[in-house]
This record gives sequence, C-alpha cells and structure tokens, in this order.
Amino acid sequence: AGPTLPLVSIIATLIFTQPPAFLIKTFNFPFNPRITLILMDSESQDITVSWQGFVDNRQGCIQTPVAFLTCNFSEPLGDKPALFSHDEVTTLFHEFGHGLHHMLTKIHHAGVSGINGVAWDAVELPSQFMENWAWEREALDLISGHFETGEVLPQDLFDKMIAARNFQSAMIMVRQLEFSLFDFRLHLEFNPEQSQQVDKILHEVRDQVAVVKPPKFNRFAHSFSHIFAGGYAAGYYSYKWAEVLSADAFSKFEENGIFDRATGLEFLQSILEQGGSREPMALFIEFRGREPAIDALLRHSGIAA
Repeated sequence: AGPTLPLVSIIATLIFTQPPAFLIKTFNFPFNPRITLILMDSESQDITVSWQGFVDNRQGCIQTPVAFLTCNFSEPLGDKPALFSHDEVTTLFHEFGHGLHHMLTKIHHAGVSGINGVAWDAVELPSQFMENWAWEREALDLISGHFETGEVLPQDLFDKMIAARNFQSAMIMVRQLEFSLFDFRLHLEFNPEQSQQVDKILHEVRDQVAVVKPPKFNRFAHSFSHIFAGGYAAGYYSYKWAEVLSADAFSKFEENGIFDRATGLEFLQSILEQGGSREPMALFIEFRGREPAIDALLRHSGIAA
C-alpha cells in the first residue's frame, strides 16, 4: 500500500544478501531457516511499536528471528493509494531499525540476542540511525514522488522540511537536557522525607540550563510519566544520547556515501549483529574508530555548519 513496499525493498537491498519476505498481513507461514521474516501490519492501529520474540529452541536449534511492526499509518481513501506523510515514513524507518537490530543478530544466546539485553544507552541507536535516510535527498528521490505523475519532491519543499525540522532545535535540545538532568539528580538525591525536594531540584536545574523559565507554580514534574511510570527512571538521557550515537554513526555514511555497501557491512557486523553481547561503547568504537562526538548531531540540528 502506498510507498510501503518499495520503501521496504530498498532497505532490504542495502542490508541483506538474500532479502527477507515482507507480509502486509500476519498469518501462518512456513519458516525458511535461511531467511528472516518481517510481518508488517500497516493499517491504522491504536499504537505504533516494534515487537519481537526470540524462542530458545529446546532441541538446541536456533529459531529464525521474527519481527512485528504494528504501525498507525493512514489507510487508502477510496480509489487512492495510502499516501504516507513524511512523518509516517520517518516512523517506518525508525521502527524498521528496531526490526533490523533484532533480525540480523548472530548471537545464539537468547538473553543477549537481537534487541534483548541491549544496554539502555544504545537501544535506540539502530532506530534513530535509520531515520537519517528519511531526511536524505538521494534516498527520498528513490522512495517517494507524486503518486500520479511520479514527479520527485520539489527542492524548495525539501528545503522547507529541513528548516521546519531545525526550527528552534537548540531550544528543544536545552529542554531535553533539562529533563535529563532533573531525572538524574532526582534519582540520585531524592529523600522521601523531604516532600518539597522534587520541585526544589527541578527549579535548580532550570536555573542552571533553562533559557525560558516556566513560572514557579508550574508542576511539570508531577506528570513526568517517562521517569515515574514509563520505564525511563534515571534513563531519560538515553533519548539524547542515542541521537548523538546515531548522528555520529550516520556521518560515516555521509563521508563514504549513504548507500556505500562496505560501510553498511561494517555497521551490520559491528552493531546490528552483536545484540547485547558486548558493551555499546566498544561496538561503537569498533564501527566508528573512535568514541562518539557531538559534531554530527549539532550539524544535523542546524546548530553548527
């Protein structure tokens, strides 16, 4: 439907020597041990997630990974195909990155195979890394165009998309740093006998980094569900850190060509195949040849040239 199939085919061509099977509906399918399956349900659902399963075969055999992408994409209207927004395409790239991370594993221990056991610092690396292709002119020209004429995206519209993405990006980055510092300090310093400490820490962090300070009566912390109910306790920083890793990793493709096969194989072997079997920093250094730098993130955000 719409650009889904050609989009998926392009990704498969980049990574796989033998492309996997892509199914729009999930149903019983005979597994071929030499291929991996992605089962895609692209119709409108209540949630957008990547879900995976790795079953440790009790007969001592390795079961081929299966990744499910359940997406909340627009359905076709009337006789028109499903016309994905750029945001939906970016979401598909993102979730497909999680699927690739799980499917391409070569680690045979279920606890650290695929996306299992991956440190919180790096669990979003492959997904945010894949998003970069949705913002590359060369890639967009391959997967998109006017659904009737085939005309590629006009350059002026592409430039406006980039400008919109980078609008006040520095403010957004500072805001994310505020959330991360608050999360760190709260879990490090909190004393349950001091009921006012939550607001006190938040105000101190805002005094340190905020450009536009909310009024004192603001109670954002009371509804910050990510760190209290969403699994990101003392881990909210991982959002921004994953952006650092993914931008820096992608910069190697910018240097060598975004479709450079040798670079793709290096990323496959150093990152995607390893699952949670090794420390993320060691894997990143193996791929990039050095520790992460923030230069690429600042450039992608329009903050630095």
